[in-house]
Amino acid sequence: MDTLGRRVLVAAFDGWNDAGEAASAAAAQLRSTDRYERVFAVDPELYFDYQYTRPQLTLDADGRRTLTWPDATLWRPARASRGTRLWVLSGVEPARSWQAFAAEVIDAALSEDITGLVAIGSMMSDVPHTRPISVHAGSDNEGIRTALDLERSTYEGPVGILSVLTAAAEEVGIPTASLWASVPHYVAGHTPSPKATLALLDRLEDITGAEVPRGDLAGEAVAWEASIDAAAADDEEMTEYIHQLERTRDAWDSPEASGDAIAQEFERYLRRRDGKPGRDDPRR
Repeated sequence: MDTLGRRVLVAAFDGWNDAGEAASAAAAQLRSTDRYERVFAVDPELYFDYQYTRPQLTLDADGRRTLTWPDATLWRPARASRGTRLWVLSGVEPARSWQAFAAEVIDAALSEDITGLVAIGSMMSDVPHTRPISVHAGSDNEGIRTALDLERSTYEGPVGILSVLTAAAEEVGIPTASLWASVPHYVAGHTPSPKATLALLDRLEDITGAEVPRGDLAGEAVAWEASIDAAAADDEEMTEYIHQLERTRDAWDSPEASGDAIAQEFERYLRRRDGKPGRDDPRR
């Protein structure tokens, strides 16, 4: 599958774009299952506000205290292969100078001969944890939409850094696609969502043709769902609410349902987030 080419950059960021940490965990999974080398990192002084995204203090094995600063780093797969290779851009959504940030990233991508970009994110949605995680797959590139049977969003309103990056990539001729997982809003802010991470990686493999190892995510997804089941079992109101979401989701999945249902949910999510920043959003 060569639509996005054989050198595909996968971009994911902590913060506004990362409900249930599903997208950042997907990027981490990619890097954990193969050898990657760092090829580019932005200067954190230029793009991050440390009052909102603070440096982290940790202790190493010898008890030494080390500061780790927020970053955004481009990683190259160290091993050559015949099939599609996945570069990874991961880090924290910047707080300022987004146009300069995007220009630096795209320059680095061009120097790596990147042939396609896939932005992955996750959004809080009115969906049940007991059903398969929906992933909205879209593109503003007509050729990509046609070849991969993706959707074109009609959303207008506030966006995150992923939208800025995909727009910058398209301007220089790098075709792009976006994947957004719908994470149940009643758990998205409390625990990581491995089920959503798994859904993102499944769809990423579909549209890139790259082999994407899943590690232990399948078992973690089952345990995640069981833990929410257990918590909801002691709360009648929550149980009924989940049943209501299940009925709505089952109606969406019926043959009579509109194919635009997930896209509409995506747009509702973005409108809901306007004025309601996430934990790393500089407007918080």
